[in-house]
Amino acid sequence: MVDRRFILWFVLLLLFLCFEVTLEQIEIQPLSSPQERAALLQLRASLGLRTKEWPRKPDPCLIWTGISCRNGRVVGINISGFRRTRIGRINPQFSVDALVNFTLLQSFNASGFYLPGSIPDLFGFSLGTLRVLDLRSCSIGNAIPNSIGNLTRLTALYLSDNNLTGNVPDSLGQLSSLSVLDLSGNSLTGIIPESFGFLANLSSLDLSGNFFSGPVLSGLGNLSRLQYLNLSGNSLNSLPAQLGGLVSLVDLDLSENSFSGSILPDLKGLGNLQIIVVRRNNFTGSLPVELWSLPRLTFVDVSSNSFSGLLPNSSSSVDSTVAVLNISHNMFYGGLKPVLRRFSYVDLANNYYEGRVLDFMHNVSLDSNCLQSATNQKSTVECASFYADRGLRFDNFGQPNTTKPVEGSGKSNKTKIILAAVLGGLGLLALLALLLVLLLLCTRKRGNSSQRGNGVGPAPAAGSPPPPGVSINLANVGDSFTYHQLLQATGDFNDGNLIKQGHTGDFFNGVLENGIPVVIKRIDTRSMKKDAYLSELDFFNKVSHPRFVPLLGHCLENENEKFLVYKLMPKGDLSNCLFFKNTTSEDGTLQSLDWITRLKIATGAAEAISYLHHDCIPPIVHRDIQASSILLDDKYEVRLGSLSEACTQEGDTHQSKITRFLRLPQSSEQGASGLPTSVCTYDVYCFGKVLLELVTGKLGISASSEGELKDWFDQILPCISMYDKEPVTKIVDPSLVVDEDFLEEVWAISIVARSCLNPKPSRRPPMRYVLKALENPLKVVREESSSSARLKATSSRGSWNATLFGSWRQSSSDVTTIPAASGTKLEGASSLKLSATSSSSSRRRHSNEICPEPSFRLPDIERMEHEGGREA
Repeated sequence: MVDRRFILWFVLLLLFLCFEVTLEQIEIQPLSSPQERAALLQLRASLGLRTKEWPRKPDPCLIWTGISCRNGRVVGINISGFRRTRIGRINPQFSVDALVNFTLLQSFNASGFYLPGSIPDLFGFSLGTLRVLDLRSCSIGNAIPNSIGNLTRLTALYLSDNNLTGNVPDSLGQLSSLSVLDLSGNSLTGIIPESFGFLANLSSLDLSGNFFSGPVLSGLGNLSRLQYLNLSGNSLNSLPAQLGGLVSLVDLDLSENSFSGSILPDLKGLGNLQIIVVRRNNFTGSLPVELWSLPRLTFVDVSSNSFSGLLPNSSSSVDSTVAVLNISHNMFYGGLKPVLRRFSYVDLANNYYEGRVLDFMHNVSLDSNCLQSATNQKSTVECASFYADRGLRFDNFGQPNTTKPVEGSGKSNKTKIILAAVLGGLGLLALLALLLVLLLLCTRKRGNSSQRGNGVGPAPAAGSPPPPGVSINLANVGDSFTYHQLLQATGDFNDGNLIKQGHTGDFFNGVLENGIPVVIKRIDTRSMKKDAYLSELDFFNKVSHPRFVPLLGHCLENENEKFLVYKLMPKGDLSNCLFFKNTTSEDGTLQSLDWITRLKIATGAAEAISYLHHDCIPPIVHRDIQASSILLDDKYEVRLGSLSEACTQEGDTHQSKITRFLRLPQSSEQGASGLPTSVCTYDVYCFGKVLLELVTGKLGISASSEGELKDWFDQILPCISMYDKEPVTKIVDPSLVVDEDFLEEVWAISIVARSCLNPKPSRRPPMRYVLKALENPLKVVREESSSSARLKATSSRGSWNATLFGSWRQSSSDVTTIPAASGTKLEGASSLKLSATSSSSSRRRHSNEICPEPSFRLPDIERMEHEGGREA
């Protein structure tokens, strides 16, 4: 009986396999329609496709790239990534008339293929079988034709990143089978059609980066299958009253609009929500209580609004290991609560929180609040005024009462005498030191003044307005706008258009009369250094490079207020787009910028800084390099901003031996690391922190305070080894997907970052060598790891790699530690010393194939840095 069953199952298996093979043979057959073969050849000619992808003789269904067939008929055409022939590039056109001959066509994908012109009506009138139409990044212009609404079988419509204009036709609401609709990155105007409320099968709707205005369609709450909704970067002003019907919603982005009022009054039904972004709007009131207990929430950004209120006392038992909360630039107040424990990174900057910082708060930004024992907080007067306006009590930063009970008059008097003696001695020493410092600085300043004016090239003033007698040609720094024009552009500087309140002025979104979106900086000369804005104008007057944010113009007609007008960077800055500007995967997990884009951003920023340090004479120091200074256009190209602090590097050619021995700072202004900010090595140090932020994905490293910086370095730097890439995997951003080659690049960039963070400024690599390393990251690790030999720091000649790794080795062998935010040294950094770094056994290796070797010796590099004022 068992044998018969076995034989029966075996026979059935053979029949099944034969049947499956027969089906495959039926589906993958040679093209049986002469009309469709002729149509393919006609399409190849009209689009100028190469014979490499579509050869003439072999059968299209069997060998042509991008052609899908079923039962001998064409059902799919994919020309994404194709290149035109030389003749086709001369006169490219959106010529696809031959598509009408494919009566069973279900998919047409031309994403990334240049198709100038309008979308032909034939798609709607002759291709009724289409289910997928993908025309992303094809340079299509003009309006979306009404005929697209005839494609009732369509399940996915991608028209993003083109030049589409005009209103969206109501006919798109007829696409009842539509699951994905992507119209982002165009210039569409008007309101969102109400007919979209009938797209019951819609799971993804992306309308970001357009010019939609008015209210969001009232029927939005009916889209119960919607998982991804992105309306960012428009001018929308109101939401429907109820959104609880979006029960499947996973990712919601409403950022950079004109929304006001309370945010999402009904969140109870959004149990699947993982990402919510509403930054840069004008929302008011408190956050809904339900927000804190949504079970799957991993990313919250409500920054740059007018929210207020207290943190909840407690949250549900929900825990999250990967969660980001950004509620900065609002008006939240009160004490910090344990509910923040749920999030792995928290940004609370620019609010009014008071009281003490909780013990568990490590990855957190607390700047510009009213907290006890925290740096960079608001003034007591501002905090007290804020709480008084709300009828609340403020405890003056919670300073402890210094009054103590008297335990004995004799002991008290003795203590006072000792204390007075100690303070008196310290005061005398301080006075003598101050006199010595002033004498040395005056001597150096007289020496420096004799050297100025000898160089050529751009040279904006060092952190101050141009000296008397230096004129600025305003014709070279953009147009001259009237105050009335700027009022119209910003809606009378409405708070809803406020981007942020910076230390050099307030930044507003605006749209000029010609429709160009801009960012306008309003500078109140009564509260800031008078005429300080002239420093920035002088910079743009003398410096021109595509890596800097474009200055479109200025308005100087008001006595107490000055205005600078910049071109709007669509992607914002690096700190705001590292995690949530990219799309999400199908399962809704949090995505971030991919590694290629991050490396592109790092290289672009290095180009800008290298230009300032090495192409400007005298060199210019940026002094404010951090993620928020790195602005990004729509293609993630870097446009460096925050240029108001830029100044010429101060040299130490005339410093005395005593000055050099004391390592007196070259500028009275100190940076976040306690280093003199007017030296190029300070920029290199800050850029190293930006590189760590890109590698680890840990927001806020480049803008960290003293305590935070120590924690970051203690966690990250021990995992960066020049001889082993495996430890780097412990600090790489877990959201990055990297293969073996990418991991080597990440390893290389980590090494470059570590080199930039050398505690000795003279040992940090110049930016031109950092740039070379970023352009050839694999060469960094493969050249070094190909042999156990290492370059001597005293080698007579060396490549950029020698300079880079020379600084690494010096850092590895130094006993001194990485400088902290206030100039203190971080404990534990000495554990980063690498074993077996004896330079006596090193051998030379060269990199001439990458770039020409420097014509000077490595000791000369250090001397040039020293003479250029780089020694701290």
